[in-house]
Amino acid sequence: MTASLPQTGPEGGVAGVVVLAAGQGTRMRSSTPKVLHALGGRSMLGHVLAATAPLGARSTVVVVGAGRAAVEAHLAEVAPAALPVVQEEQRGSGHAAAVALAAVPDLDGPVLIVNGDAPLLRPGTVRALVDAHVAAGHALTVLTAVVDDPTGLGRIVRDEDGAVQAIVEERDATPEQRAVREINAGVYVGDAAALRRALGRLGEDNDQGEQYLTDVLALLAGDGDPVGGAPAEDPVDVLGCNDRRELAARRRTLNDRVLDELMRAGVTVVDPATTWVDVTVTVEPDALLEPGVHLRGATSVATGAVVGPDTTLVDCAVAEDATVVRSHCLGAEIGPDASVGPFSYLRPGTRLGRGAKVGAFVETKNAEVGEGSKVPHLSYVGDATIGRGSNVGAATVFVNYDGIAKHRTTVGDHVRIGSDTMLVAPVTVGDGAYTAAGSVIVSDVPPGAMAVARAKQRNVGGWVGRRRPGTASARAAEAAEQADTGTAGAG
Repeated sequence: MTASLPQTGPEGGVAGVVVLAAGQGTRMRSSTPKVLHALGGRSMLGHVLAATAPLGARSTVVVVGAGRAAVEAHLAEVAPAALPVVQEEQRGSGHAAAVALAAVPDLDGPVLIVNGDAPLLRPGTVRALVDAHVAAGHALTVLTAVVDDPTGLGRIVRDEDGAVQAIVEERDATPEQRAVREINAGVYVGDAAALRRALGRLGEDNDQGEQYLTDVLALLAGDGDPVGGAPAEDPVDVLGCNDRRELAARRRTLNDRVLDELMRAGVTVVDPATTWVDVTVTVEPDALLEPGVHLRGATSVATGAVVGPDTTLVDCAVAEDATVVRSHCLGAEIGPDASVGPFSYLRPGTRLGRGAKVGAFVETKNAEVGEGSKVPHLSYVGDATIGRGSNVGAATVFVNYDGIAKHRTTVGDHVRIGSDTMLVAPVTVGDGAYTAAGSVIVSDVPPGAMAVARAKQRNVGGWVGRRRPGTASARAAEAAEQADTGTAGAG
């Protein structure tokens, strides 16, 4: 499931948001567009949109290029109000920003411009930048960060009084500028009119022959327009993501943030190093997450629930005081006090009532298991409704597929299904009924009845000795027969 992002926010934000998401991302070495690589339950682009959404921008423009069809399809899912604008020719970040603003010619006021590959960017960081910009009355304000290793990043050049003069890309920087540790975070907020004026004057006289968005700051400063830089409180927020190693590192950082927030809120996480929780997941206080737990998508875990160890839940709802142990569950609803596992596989459409049990090596699909009912082990329950207080014996199969269509089985309240029963749908087992072990049930069973559907047993004496002479089985049988004869003679 893809989580939708909020489209509006509180007052006092920006007039527009521009997200630059047209790059090739060649260092990812992937057929997937760079900004669509996922971490923590969202794409990189999704995280950026989530960070900017609370600003309440009237217009959100996403510049697309490489992999545009996939990016546009993703936007339609997660941010349908956003406007995708195509940068047909990749001529740099400045050109991309100009293309975006040209698509919304009536936009005026503050505009936020941000790269689409900054998945750790937080709403508070963006909000602080906008507030600093508005308070200072700048034409343009750039988000900066002081980092230990600025290699590969644009440097912030300040004058003797500390005022920002320019942003210089490393490939164009002097040795003295490369020694600067304050870097450009790739997030800007500027007046729309001032931005348009400067973007229209950008040149391509640089090592890459591109129009750099970073040059806008120097142009505005040269015109005497007030410009500034606002440092991020946490430099980690502004880290980009350019290859698979960095993607793994950002994923780890994001997950640590999520777990830290959960633990501060009262969730027990036994082993944070092996526990992974998407940003779209909700976990209530006093829930317990054991080692090896993965919570993904729209999963929710209620108070008192215990999940794990070694459990994956995707788009599941786990109610109060339920337990899920060493299991894999997709799109399932696990009711209060219900128990799952170990080694259960719950597929979409599974709903467990209060106190229900799905035990070891059980698979369910599109199945309702009523309050207090149990499917303890080694069974398949597909396309079924099971009432209250019923028990399904080991090795039972709900035979739901006839090769063309799926059919449903209904099991009533307080039913006892014998081990190794085949329930061939469509079929109904009435309240209080029993089925004998080993039965193949093809017709409805009335309430309170015992259904026996199996052939009468027939023993063929001496078959092993005649058909399997000389085998271990034949020798064992012969020895047993001799022992029985000896015992009878002694009597």
